[in-house]
This record gives sequence, structure tokens and C-alpha cells, in this order.
Amino acid sequence: MMIYAAFNIGILTVLFFVIGMIKPQWPLFFMKKPDRFWILIISTILFMIAMTLYGEGNRRAQLEQPSKHSLSQDAAPVPVPEPAPAKPAK
Repeated sequence: MMIYAAFNIGILTVLFFVIGMIKPQWPLFFMKKPDRFWILIISTILFMIAMTLYGEGNRRAQLEQPSKHSLSQDAAPVPVPEPAPAKPAK
């Protein structure tokens, strides 16, 4: 689920960056004097968020998958010698 969110944020980041570099007043409509520098800063932060979500999503997906190696398939139990019976004292 987090991987999908990372891709969505990544796509929005690319759109925000491209549109902002062409017309900065469109994505930054709330600012009096929008600048391309702010587009670059916001895009960098959004990119870092997207990559963090992607990495965390991959880590959680790997933790949820069952392990391919199990003890019964890879290793046989090691025989343990039994202790010798104690000799009675004379």
C-alpha cells in the first residue's frame, strides 16, 4: 500500500515540478510573488518523502513475506549424545 502512495506522490512531484518551472504562479497560487526557487525546494522535499515511502513499503513487504528457508528443509537435527550413567561409589 505504501508503495502505491510513493508512486502517486512521485507522479504528483514530477507534475508539480514541470508545471512550476514553466508557470510558477499556477502551483504557488497562494503566494504574492511565486518563484522557481520555491518550486525546487518543495519538489525536493516531496521527492524525499516519496523515496522514503517507497523504501519503507519495500521493507514492510519483505517482512510480510514468509521466509524461503525453513529449518526442516535446510538442516537436519544434530544428534546429541546421551550422558553415560553414573557409576555407583564403592
